[in-house]
Amino acid sequence: MTKQTKRQTAPPTEEETLPSVPEIAPDDEAVVAPVDEIEVEAEIEDELEAPTPAEGTDEDREGEWYVIHSYSGYENKVQKNLMQRIESMGMQDQIFQIVVPTEEEVEIKDGHRRTVRRRVFPGYVLVHMLLTDDSWYVVRNTPGVTGFVGSGNKPSPLRQEEMDKIFKRMEVEAPKIKVSFREGQAVRIIDGPFADFMGTVDLVDSEKGKVRVLVSFFGRETPVELDFLQVSES
Repeated sequence: MTKQTKRQTAPPTEEETLPSVPEIAPDDEAVVAPVDEIEVEAEIEDELEAPTPAEGTDEDREGEWYVIHSYSGYENKVQKNLMQRIESMGMQDQIFQIVVPTEEEVEIKDGHRRTVRRRVFPGYVLVHMLLTDDSWYVVRNTPGVTGFVGSGNKPSPLRQEEMDKIFKRMEVEAPKIKVSFREGQAVRIIDGPFADFMGTVDLVDSEKGKVRVLVSFFGRETPVELDFLQVSES
Protein backbone atom coordinates (compact mmCIF):
# COMPACT_ATOMS: atom_id res chain seq x y z
CA MET A 1 0.00 0.00 0.00
CA THR A 2 1.37 3.37 -0.96
CA LYS A 3 1.77 5.71 1.95
CA GLN A 4 0.32 9.12 1.27
CA THR A 5 1.63 12.27 2.84
CA LYS A 6 -1.02 14.64 4.12
CA ARG A 7 -0.25 18.34 3.73
CA GLN A 8 -0.68 20.40 6.85
CA THR A 9 -2.91 23.42 6.91
CA ALA A 10 -1.44 26.66 8.17
CA PRO A 11 -3.08 27.57 11.50
CA PRO A 12 -4.93 30.87 11.55
CA THR A 13 -2.96 33.71 13.03
CA GLU A 14 -4.11 37.00 14.45
CA GLU A 15 -4.47 39.81 11.98
CA GLU A 16 -1.39 41.97 11.56
CA THR A 17 -1.40 45.46 10.18
CA LEU A 18 1.48 47.46 8.74
CA PRO A 19 2.32 50.55 10.83
CA SER A 20 0.97 53.77 9.39
CA VAL A 21 3.51 55.57 7.21
CA PRO A 22 3.74 58.87 9.14
CA GLU A 23 4.74 57.16 12.40
CA ILE A 24 7.98 55.38 13.18
CA ALA A 25 8.28 53.08 16.13
CA PRO A 26 11.35 53.49 18.35
CA ASP A 27 12.86 50.29 16.93
CA ASP A 28 12.95 51.97 13.53
CA GLU A 29 16.12 53.69 14.62
CA ALA A 30 18.16 50.53 14.23
CA VAL A 31 20.77 50.97 11.52
CA VAL A 32 20.28 48.84 8.46
CA ALA A 33 23.53 46.92 8.34
CA PRO A 34 24.43 44.01 6.06
CA VAL A 35 23.45 40.80 7.77
CA ASP A 36 24.98 38.31 5.40
CA GLU A 37 27.21 37.06 8.17
CA ILE A 38 24.22 36.26 10.36
CA GLU A 39 22.64 32.90 9.72
CA VAL A 40 18.97 32.28 10.34
CA GLU A 41 18.90 29.22 12.55
CA ALA A 42 15.18 28.58 12.37
CA GLU A 43 14.20 25.56 10.35
CA ILE A 44 11.92 25.91 7.36
CA GLU A 45 8.42 25.08 8.52
CA ASP A 46 6.58 22.02 7.30
CA GLU A 47 4.82 22.37 4.00
CA LEU A 48 1.71 24.46 4.49
CA GLU A 49 -1.46 24.71 2.52
CA ALA A 50 -1.41 27.82 0.37
CA PRO A 51 -4.31 30.29 0.61
CA THR A 52 -6.84 30.74 -2.12
CA PRO A 53 -6.36 34.11 -3.86
CA ALA A 54 -9.26 36.52 -4.09
CA GLU A 55 -11.42 36.45 -7.20
CA GLY A 56 -9.38 37.23 -10.28
CA THR A 57 -9.29 40.81 -11.48
CA ASP A 58 -7.02 42.67 -13.84
CA GLU A 59 -5.15 44.07 -10.86
CA ASP A 60 -4.69 40.61 -9.36
CA ARG A 61 -3.29 39.23 -12.60
CA GLU A 62 -0.75 42.07 -12.76
CA GLY A 63 0.34 41.35 -9.23
CA GLU A 64 0.01 43.35 -6.02
CA TRP A 65 2.21 44.38 -3.12
CA TYR A 66 2.11 42.15 -0.05
CA VAL A 67 3.84 42.45 3.31
CA ILE A 68 5.76 39.61 4.90
CA HIS A 69 6.97 39.53 8.47
CA SER A 70 10.56 38.51 9.20
CA TYR A 71 12.85 38.16 12.17
CA SER A 72 13.85 41.66 13.23
CA GLY A 73 17.28 42.51 11.86
CA TYR A 74 17.10 39.83 9.14
CA GLU A 75 15.23 41.87 6.52
CA ASN A 76 18.20 42.06 4.14
CA LYS A 77 18.94 38.37 4.61
CA VAL A 78 15.32 37.51 3.81
CA GLN A 79 15.49 39.68 0.70
CA LYS A 80 18.63 37.87 -0.46
CA ASN A 81 17.25 34.40 0.33
CA LEU A 82 14.00 35.10 -1.50
CA MET A 83 15.78 36.46 -4.57
CA GLN A 84 17.87 33.28 -4.72
CA ARG A 85 14.77 31.08 -4.43
CA ILE A 86 12.99 33.01 -7.17
CA GLU A 87 15.96 32.46 -9.47
CA SER A 88 16.50 28.79 -8.65
CA MET A 89 12.79 27.90 -8.78
CA GLY A 90 12.02 29.91 -11.90
CA MET A 91 9.40 32.15 -10.26
CA GLN A 92 10.32 35.40 -12.04
CA ASP A 93 6.94 35.42 -13.79
CA GLN A 94 5.05 35.43 -10.47
CA ILE A 95 7.31 37.22 -7.96
CA PHE A 96 8.57 40.49 -9.37
CA GLN A 97 10.23 42.65 -6.71
CA ILE A 98 11.35 42.52 -3.06
CA VAL A 99 11.83 45.77 -1.14
CA VAL A 100 13.16 46.52 2.34
CA PRO A 101 11.89 50.10 2.94
CA THR A 102 14.65 52.39 4.21
CA GLU A 103 15.23 56.11 4.47
CA GLU A 104 18.35 58.24 4.82
CA GLU A 105 19.04 59.90 8.14
CA VAL A 106 21.82 62.20 9.32
CA GLU A 107 23.11 61.63 12.83
CA ILE A 108 24.91 64.49 14.55
CA LYS A 109 26.77 63.77 17.75
CA ASP A 110 29.74 65.51 19.36
CA GLY A 111 30.21 67.71 16.32
CA HIS A 112 30.36 64.80 13.88
CA ARG A 113 27.90 64.16 11.07
CA ARG A 114 27.14 60.61 9.93
CA THR A 115 24.68 59.57 7.23
CA VAL A 116 22.98 56.21 7.68
CA ARG A 117 20.09 54.33 6.18
CA ARG A 118 17.43 53.15 8.60
CA ARG A 119 14.58 50.73 8.17
CA VAL A 120 11.18 52.36 7.89
CA PHE A 121 9.35 49.23 9.10
CA PRO A 122 11.65 46.93 11.11
CA GLY A 123 10.65 43.30 10.74
CA TYR A 124 8.74 43.82 7.49
CA VAL A 125 9.59 43.19 3.84
CA LEU A 126 7.46 44.18 0.83
CA VAL A 127 6.92 41.75 -2.04
CA HIS A 128 5.36 42.58 -5.42
CA MET A 129 3.89 39.32 -6.63
CA LEU A 130 1.07 37.51 -8.35
CA LEU A 131 -0.56 35.52 -5.55
CA THR A 132 -0.81 31.85 -6.52
CA ASP A 133 -0.34 28.60 -4.63
CA ASP A 134 3.22 28.33 -5.95
CA SER A 135 4.27 31.93 -5.26
CA TRP A 136 2.75 31.81 -1.77
CA TYR A 137 4.67 28.61 -1.00
CA VAL A 138 7.99 30.00 -2.25
CA VAL A 139 7.68 33.19 -0.19
CA ARG A 140 6.19 31.63 2.95
CA ASN A 141 8.89 28.95 3.17
CA THR A 142 11.83 31.29 2.68
CA PRO A 143 14.22 31.09 5.67
CA GLY A 144 13.60 34.01 8.00
CA VAL A 145 10.00 34.62 6.90
CA THR A 146 7.49 34.16 9.72
CA GLY A 147 4.35 34.87 7.74
CA PHE A 148 2.30 37.18 5.58
CA VAL A 149 0.46 40.18 6.99
CA GLY A 150 -3.24 39.49 6.70
CA SER A 151 -6.21 37.80 8.30
CA GLY A 152 -5.66 34.14 9.08
CA ASN A 153 -3.78 32.54 6.20
CA LYS A 154 -5.10 35.00 3.62
CA PRO A 155 -2.50 37.68 2.71
CA SER A 156 -3.87 41.21 2.46
CA PRO A 157 -2.46 43.33 -0.41
CA LEU A 158 -1.47 46.94 0.17
CA ARG A 159 -3.51 49.68 -1.44
CA GLN A 160 -1.80 51.70 -4.16
CA GLU A 161 -1.97 54.89 -2.08
CA GLU A 162 -0.12 53.10 0.73
CA MET A 163 2.66 52.05 -1.62
CA ASP A 164 2.86 55.57 -3.07
CA LYS A 165 3.45 56.99 0.42
CA ILE A 166 6.13 54.40 1.20
CA PHE A 167 8.04 54.97 -2.04
CA LYS A 168 7.75 58.74 -1.67
CA ARG A 169 9.24 58.47 1.78
CA MET A 170 12.14 56.38 0.47
CA GLU A 171 12.88 58.87 -2.32
CA VAL A 172 12.96 62.07 -0.23
CA GLU A 173 16.10 64.01 -1.21
CA ALA A 174 16.68 65.81 2.08
CA PRO A 175 17.56 63.24 4.77
CA LYS A 176 16.06 63.42 8.23
CA ILE A 177 18.32 64.87 10.89
CA LYS A 178 18.61 63.08 14.20
CA VAL A 179 20.26 64.74 17.17
CA SER A 180 20.65 63.79 20.79
CA PHE A 181 20.25 67.32 22.14
CA ARG A 182 17.31 68.15 24.40
CA GLU A 183 16.12 71.25 26.20
CA GLY A 184 17.89 71.85 29.51
CA GLN A 185 20.92 69.77 28.52
CA ALA A 186 24.39 71.08 29.35
CA VAL A 187 26.56 71.38 26.23
CA ARG A 188 29.91 72.72 25.11
CA ILE A 189 30.35 74.98 22.09
CA ILE A 190 33.18 73.64 19.92
CA ASP A 191 33.21 76.09 17.01
CA GLY A 192 32.66 79.79 16.34
CA PRO A 193 33.24 82.91 18.46
CA PHE A 194 31.90 81.14 21.56
CA ALA A 195 34.13 78.07 21.22
CA ASP A 196 34.88 76.37 24.57
CA PHE A 197 31.98 78.14 26.28
CA MET A 198 29.61 75.98 28.30
CA GLY A 199 25.89 76.53 27.99
CA THR A 200 22.40 75.08 28.32
CA VAL A 201 20.18 74.03 25.42
CA ASP A 202 17.15 76.29 25.24
CA LEU A 203 15.62 75.25 21.91
CA VAL A 204 16.21 72.53 19.28
CA ASP A 205 15.12 73.10 15.66
CA SER A 206 15.65 69.83 13.77
CA GLU A 207 14.21 71.18 10.51
CA LYS A 208 16.77 73.98 10.30
CA GLY A 209 19.57 72.02 11.95
CA LYS A 210 19.93 74.70 14.62
CA VAL A 211 20.09 74.75 18.39
CA ARG A 212 19.73 77.75 20.71
CA VAL A 213 22.08 77.71 23.66
CA LEU A 214 22.03 79.98 26.72
CA VAL A 215 25.58 81.13 27.41
CA SER A 216 26.74 83.06 30.48
CA PHE A 217 28.31 86.21 29.01
CA PHE A 218 29.33 89.23 31.12
CA GLY A 219 27.32 87.93 34.05
CA ARG A 220 24.10 87.34 32.15
CA GLU A 221 22.64 84.51 30.10
CA THR A 222 22.75 85.26 26.40
CA PRO A 223 20.91 83.12 23.81
CA VAL A 224 23.17 82.01 20.95
CA GLU A 225 21.90 80.24 17.83
CA LEU A 226 24.30 77.58 16.57
CA ASP A 227 24.49 74.83 14.00
CA PHE A 228 24.28 71.28 15.34
CA LEU A 229 27.90 70.73 14.32
CA GLN A 230 29.04 73.62 16.54
CA VAL A 231 27.81 71.97 19.73
CA SER A 232 28.93 68.90 21.64
CA GLU A 233 27.59 67.11 24.67
CA SER A 234 29.49 68.21 27.76
